[in-house]
Amino acid sequence: MNSCRKHNNLLRAVHSAALLALCLVFANLSQAQDEPLFDVPAPEVDLRMMLRRYVVERTTDELRQWSVRRDQAIQTQNLDVFRKRVRQRLAEALGDLPFGKHGGPLNVRSVSQIDRGDFRVENVLFESLPGWDVNASVYLPSASRYPPPWIPVVMPVGHAGKEFRSHQIPAQVLARCGFLVVIFDAPGFGEKVSGNDHFRDGVRCYLTGTTSQRYFVIDALRAIDYLATRRDVDMSHGVGMTGVSGGGLTTIYATLLDDRITAAGPACFSSPDDKHPVEDVYAPCPESLHFCRYHDGLDAPDLLVAAEPTPVLLMGGQDDSVFRAEWSRELADDAARGYAASGHSDRFQFFLDAGGHDYTVVEALQFARWMDRWVAGRPSRELPKLNAQDVQVLPTDMFLCHPRQEENMFTLNRREAERLAGHRSETTLRAAVTQLAGLSEQKIAALTPPPAQTAAPFSLWGHNLVETLLNTDEHIWLPATLIRGSDGSGAILYFDDRGRWTNLSSGGMFTKMVVFPDAGDVKPSLLTVDLRGWGDTKPAFAPYEAAGWGAPDRWFAYMSAALGDPVLSMRIRDGLAALSYLRSLPKVDGKRIILGGHGVGALVALHVAALDSKIKGVFASDLPASFTMLTESRDFTWDQDIFLPRVLDYYDVPELVSGLQAPVLLVNPLDAVKHPIAPAEAAKLYAAALRQPGVTVKADLTPNAARLAEQEWIRAQW
Repeated sequence: MNSCRKHNNLLRAVHSAALLALCLVFANLSQAQDEPLFDVPAPEVDLRMMLRRYVVERTTDELRQWSVRRDQAIQTQNLDVFRKRVRQRLAEALGDLPFGKHGGPLNVRSVSQIDRGDFRVENVLFESLPGWDVNASVYLPSASRYPPPWIPVVMPVGHAGKEFRSHQIPAQVLARCGFLVVIFDAPGFGEKVSGNDHFRDGVRCYLTGTTSQRYFVIDALRAIDYLATRRDVDMSHGVGMTGVSGGGLTTIYATLLDDRITAAGPACFSSPDDKHPVEDVYAPCPESLHFCRYHDGLDAPDLLVAAEPTPVLLMGGQDDSVFRAEWSRELADDAARGYAASGHSDRFQFFLDAGGHDYTVVEALQFARWMDRWVAGRPSRELPKLNAQDVQVLPTDMFLCHPRQEENMFTLNRREAERLAGHRSETTLRAAVTQLAGLSEQKIAALTPPPAQTAAPFSLWGHNLVETLLNTDEHIWLPATLIRGSDGSGAILYFDDRGRWTNLSSGGMFTKMVVFPDAGDVKPSLLTVDLRGWGDTKPAFAPYEAAGWGAPDRWFAYMSAALGDPVLSMRIRDGLAALSYLRSLPKVDGKRIILGGHGVGALVALHVAALDSKIKGVFASDLPASFTMLTESRDFTWDQDIFLPRVLDYYDVPELVSGLQAPVLLVNPLDAVKHPIAPAEAAKLYAAALRQPGVTVKADLTPNAARLAEQEWIRAQW
């Protein structure tokens, strides 16, 4: 019995010891798992949402400031100065618009006619610019019911063809109410003209300092010129203009530029811009976001208030999924206060239809009454009783005009780029880069190293690797990887649009040069940085980018341009801040820093080098060979945030290289579709730069040869 008890006690002791040992093992494992394998600083912001929030917050702040100024002008009833400023800024943004007495020949050509009894349609072509055809369909009332001459209405089409129901409905209704209506496709829609893609060809206009919106607006203004040539049109009271969505925006722009428009009726065209497209991160279009639009205070409420004293009927849809009803009401309230402050409260009216993002029969009848009141002088006239069933949508082929293809956004912008190549601004290169980067000499002189969060150093084969976050701007934290070289050595600062580890990981070029240098090689330090929007800060997709036209690079390109601070400009400032940080590090020789970059990162490196005379050299691989190439090629594959507004007013990439004081190596410059340009083409393109001492261009190399060329050049600089 005692022996059994002792045996049981022994078993319990062994069991307890085993449990204790097992607990210690798990405790040690848990402790090991709590300890990181290597240290990475924790960002204070969500890196994938960081740039979105930055652009949204800055844009809404800008719009809020202009809203305060607009409210002050309304409260003090001092709107004349306000309206003048808005109209002047808009005219400057759109550039030269030859219309009216300044317009050239229209060269009108009749195409075909359709007789539908209650109305007729004449299809015609006329030129808004030399060689640029507008394909117009003119809806004429029944002459027996409404004898001519007729009061005219211009109806610019939005982002669809004039044959779509939303555009046939109002044109038919207005014609059956006795108005002559001229309707036409917006550039790139309906009868498409190659070179008029409002996204791909529109964004190119940033480079030349123009905007694709001018082509939408000039067509509408020249349509008025066309109407003035018709004997069956009564121009004595002016013209009306109305359109839905993008056609509504064209309507308001044209109203601010042409006094011949005596009544306007934009439908489902906008909201306060801070709501849409800014805060909802809607995928917009480049024509609606011309350079500095928000910086100049051209929010939708500003445009409507500036339209006074022209009578404006603002229409919206209760179920509009793009411009929500509550946003339309807010926009209408702002405009109504502006009109009331000038004693013209009766000249603004808001009508909310039961429909969606559409131009309905009910809305068309509302605009007919608006025209009767303010243009025709017959406010009590009884209109025909029409409903949706009374409108027959006609086949597309009835409206075809077959416009010529020779002139379009692409060809006109290419010609402007060619003109600018021979007429660059006399501004010095440094001054131009300073301006385009959103800087000043005072800001550059006052530049200090940005705050940084650094992780614990990690020993990497005798080197210290330190993961870092650089706070280069408000709420902007850039991940950076630092590898310390020999004390007192120089350093390489590198920007890569593919991510900062691309040339460092898996035996990349910097692994060979910095981590495992050849015997006798100088061991430079390396700082490779994810500039905003690249690498670990690559933006997450926004919901509206599910649309076929949506993409993060497009939203950032257009929105930052409207802000007046393009993303590429922000990245140049990031590069300068990173350079300042690298120079501040102990044991780094600030006079022996080489800049480098890949892709658009190479462009950033060249721009930073233009602003810092102490750089020892700059190397650039797989960079866009020139901005002009992006205006010359029918296609391009670069992200759209590469289109730096106004850059061709001042310089192109070859001129940028020519103006640098440091040695330069260009490896494999790429064309618009990212194919390496041929050596002969590179020699011609960079001929002036190659005459400068220290400039080397190596084109169309294999990846291995390109890597060796960069390594040899970098070694030679030490």
